[in-house]
Amino acid sequence: MKEEDWKDLPDPPYFFRRGIVFGHRDFGRIKKAIVQKKPWAILTGLMPSGKMHLGHKMVIDQIIYYQKVGADIFIAVADIEAYATRGYSLKEAEKLAMEEYIANYIALGLKPCNIYFQSKNDDVKNLGYLLGKKANWSEMTAIYGFNGSTNMAHIFAPLIQCGDILHVQLQKYGGARPTLVPVGIDQDPHLRFTRDIASAHRLFNVARAKDGRMGIFVKVDENVKELMDIAEKEGKKYGITERNDAYRAIYLDDANIDELDEALAKREQERGAYGFISPSSTYHRFMTGIMGGKMSSSKPNSAIFLTDTPDIARKKIQAAKTGGAVSLEEQRKHGGKPHECVIYELFLYHLIKDDKELEEIYNSCISGEQMCGNCKKMATNLMEKFLLELQERRKDAYDKIKEYVN
Repeated sequence: MKEEDWKDLPDPPYFFRRGIVFGHRDFGRIKKAIVQKKPWAILTGLMPSGKMHLGHKMVIDQIIYYQKVGADIFIAVADIEAYATRGYSLKEAEKLAMEEYIANYIALGLKPCNIYFQSKNDDVKNLGYLLGKKANWSEMTAIYGFNGSTNMAHIFAPLIQCGDILHVQLQKYGGARPTLVPVGIDQDPHLRFTRDIASAHRLFNVARAKDGRMGIFVKVDENVKELMDIAEKEGKKYGITERNDAYRAIYLDDANIDELDEALAKREQERGAYGFISPSSTYHRFMTGIMGGKMSSSKPNSAIFLTDTPDIARKKIQAAKTGGAVSLEEQRKHGGKPHECVIYELFLYHLIKDDKELEEIYNSCISGEQMCGNCKKMATNLMEKFLLELQERRKDAYDKIKEYVN
């Protein structure tokens, strides 16, 4: 993700400045909505199948920032997916989501928003089923690796996720508008699948033809003349060069594709069609586990959980993998490798807010001035402060959960 992609945002957040969010798909729509103060939404989800750790906090840090700059926040509790793929009952998933995740979200600073359970949201479930008409088995197996032994609930789960992402654009929830889904890069195939599903349900397509001309193209076979009239009306704002009914095309001098696409999406919804704008996405790095590898709720020693006591966190930090040399002498001589160090990653992602201070730590490490023991001590102190403060805020958060959950 280039600096030009985010530099115009209000008070650009650390996850952009530090390259934690490193890639995107169609983020320009979102930036434009933020800068121009136009309506937009964000959809994220939580899997209630383990305790909340620092890797999960990184996602909520993003959500909290976007909430401050005008996003309409939707958070899906993936209890159906937890039931289908992780073996949790819906009741177990609900308890875990409430006590472990939502309470921490509130304690971290999330303001009231739309948090819902998949199993209790008929709009999501119904939409997932209906959207499935534009998907086929070969596509699902290619993306998700399903085979003859995959249970049907698991097979249906990706369509429920499509329902999660796209239902926020139903008129009931605010209508067609840019929508952002922040995920890890491993979720990109699902975002592409959802974008394809959204596009497949559109009546219009705005694109450049093979000859380079900009055009609005009617995609369906019914009510073509009426749709052509709508396209012509919207296209007049940009200058029409040709109306070609045989090709179902309105050719334009030029156009702002996103702006025109969003206008047509609204017109589609006025006719009772879905009119989904393809969702945008950003991609963030995964936090390294305490001992290396991936941080995971299923491996307690790999993660610092937000409900860990300071003493437990201290022990994990002391055992953490660092980028230090094999001896103090080697460290002073050759310096450390902060880019391979879990402790530095804790500073980068969570514990140090000031970029200049972080840079000083980085430079003192690679120059051999900073020893790993000093960094671990600093991380322990900062983590203790963070966990104790969060613990206090979490006490009040439990009483506020009903303000968030629908």
